[in-house]
Amino acid sequence: MTKPLKLNPDRLFPADSKERDIARNLYKSVADLPIISPHGHTDPSWFADDEAFPNPAQLLITPDHYVFRMLYSQGIALSKLGVPTIDGSPTETDGRTIWRLLAENYHLFRGTPSRTWLDWVFAEVFKLDVMLDTETSDLYYDVMAEKLNSPEFRPRALYKKFNIELLSTTEGALDDLRHHKKISESGWDGRVITTYRPDSVIDPEFEGFLDNVEAFGKLTNEDTTDWAGYLNAHRSRREYFRNVGGATASDHGFETATTANLSPQDAEALFNRVIKGNCSAQDAELFRGQMLTEMARMSLDDGMTMQIHAGSCRNHNQSVFQQFGRDKGADIPVQTEYTRALKPLLDAVGNEPSLTVILFTLDEDNYSRELATMAGHYPALKLGPPWWFHDSPEGMRRFREKTTETAGFYNTVGFNDDTRAFLSIPARHDVARRMDCGWLAKLVADHRLDETEAAEIAKDLTYNLPKKAYKL
Repeated sequence: MTKPLKLNPDRLFPADSKERDIARNLYKSVADLPIISPHGHTDPSWFADDEAFPNPAQLLITPDHYVFRMLYSQGIALSKLGVPTIDGSPTETDGRTIWRLLAENYHLFRGTPSRTWLDWVFAEVFKLDVMLDTETSDLYYDVMAEKLNSPEFRPRALYKKFNIELLSTTEGALDDLRHHKKISESGWDGRVITTYRPDSVIDPEFEGFLDNVEAFGKLTNEDTTDWAGYLNAHRSRREYFRNVGGATASDHGFETATTANLSPQDAEALFNRVIKGNCSAQDAELFRGQMLTEMARMSLDDGMTMQIHAGSCRNHNQSVFQQFGRDKGADIPVQTEYTRALKPLLDAVGNEPSLTVILFTLDEDNYSRELATMAGHYPALKLGPPWWFHDSPEGMRRFREKTTETAGFYNTVGFNDDTRAFLSIPARHDVARRMDCGWLAKLVADHRLDETEAAEIAKDLTYNLPKKAYKL
């Protein structure tokens, strides 16, 4: 027997009737504001080429590590979900077969953010009114496949339908930004910008690092075997990303938040060890730390916002990494220290009010102990929203509980979705708006905020703070 799919208009609001009424009113004031998506990983070719998405499975399952990691945890091979292999060995290509695997196992997602996002997409985007299960699997696939072939479901049309004002993708330092060029030259009025992610030419332990640095030099006409030339190459690519891709931010994702502030002579000596390809693990960590400080200095010079995503042990599953590569759902949070780790960078540039360094963490216990107090002091620091495994209603509530009393609202930067799953963007932003309005409603009910103040904060968190933080 099929079950109805209906989104409750009060979902995620407080159970207390007084707080719920306040949350409803606050939410009404921000529900229809445009979406600012200043950091994410959608494919820019979608908007450059504006072609129909291939099928529901390739849109909603194969690229979404939130979805396929849960299925993998229950013994379903990634190859059966169409995830491509590094060596080109065959994987499932039939979209309907992949979709049926999700339908058969959709109960696994009960209580998870993925269930919330997917149900929103099914109900609001595709107008389906029954729950996904084995009985409705083919109905879902047929309805979605038909709609995905219509002009109204092309990427640019969905961008408009979702009321997106700006969307940022993320490209590596060696990317030629051809898709961003095509978008710019097309005359389309949607705003899709890039973000500079130089990890592959900064991290000595990144696969192919030395080859990447050599290619980096050829791309910029700089001698990247020389410390000064290597730094100039970064300056050149940052400028290219700004001019060609509209970049306003860089992004850096290392396991620790370690930074360093070596003398020019010591930094050059360290680089010389690294570029020879025989540096120690300690040298690699020190070099990543030095480069975070160098990137912060460059941000001070060129005005780009700097993002640091620390606290993830990436590619933890070696077998999956070897067969399928990076970003396949096997990244695991680790305990992360910030106070001492960030001090060298903060000694160098932390007191600069014109610099914005946004900190993200997977170690949420750190929010009240270190991060909120640091952001509540240093002019350059801001706190990014709950990230990755904590991008959830509970994670958002814990974030506000742990940070507001010390950092306030205005040392945070609103919400960003950080997703590869395009159709989930409005769902994720809707969750964030609802949870923030629920938190603000509690403060109003406790007589700690006036409701008019809460409405101002709700708008700032939804729209004004991300625009300001990312200099949009």
